[in-house]
Amino acid sequence: MSAAQHVEVISHPPIPVRRGAARSTTWWGKAWVRAVEEAAYADTDLRAARALSRQAAVGGISLDRGRLVAAVADGHGLWTVDCRIPVVDQIATEALVEVVAAEAGRIGALLAGDLPHALVEHADEAGVELLPFGGELETSCTCDAWVDPCPHALAVLYQAAWLVDATPLLLLHLRGLPRDELLARLHARTVEAEASGEQRSSEDDDPVGHDEASMDAALDAARRAASLLALIEDGAPIDHLW
Repeated sequence: MSAAQHVEVISHPPIPVRRGAARSTTWWGKAWVRAVEEAAYADTDLRAARALSRQAAVGGISLDRGRLVAAVADGHGLWTVDCRIPVVDQIATEALVEVVAAEAGRIGALLAGDLPHALVEHADEAGVELLPFGGELETSCTCDAWVDPCPHALAVLYQAAWLVDATPLLLLHLRGLPRDELLARLHARTVEAEASGEQRSSEDDDPVGHDEASMDAALDAARRAASLLALIEDGAPIDHLW
């Protein structure tokens, strides 16, 4: 793995023991859990996976573009699980950035730990599925189980739902758009929009005067996004950005 790729890996420490069902609390976390349960072969595997996830049998989870890796311990040994989710291509990545940038409040919501329904719906309309479905979750495990995903892999995916619950930006990361890259792309869009606005204002002749209102609105949205990003970079608390 190259140095550029390595910095994109996010490592989460082991999740402590949880009581009760291994369920998520957010609508997007529940959608992730549905995908996990769609991928399972049998209810017995799901029950075993929920037990493992609640008992803190899963080690720290390393998350990268399209990949989750963790170790899982049970009464028979220590196993390594590798989970894969498809990443979007360059065109879809650009479309996803467009969707996030379409409303100034969306990046603030994501950074605050929220995932607006409209963002997911508009991303889907643009051809980008943020939330996975069972058929695209691919896993492998060093255990000798004949099913794939095995209970160890399902346990890792259950815990991944808890991570996504708290940090929906991980969904974008898994699809191939890490947080820092998203912010960089949004900043670049803002700079470009500002430059375009300055160029337009310096021209005496405007052959598309009927589009002036929409261009002004786009520039205003870009300036609002720039202000938000500046506050984020200065370390302002997220709850003060609304």
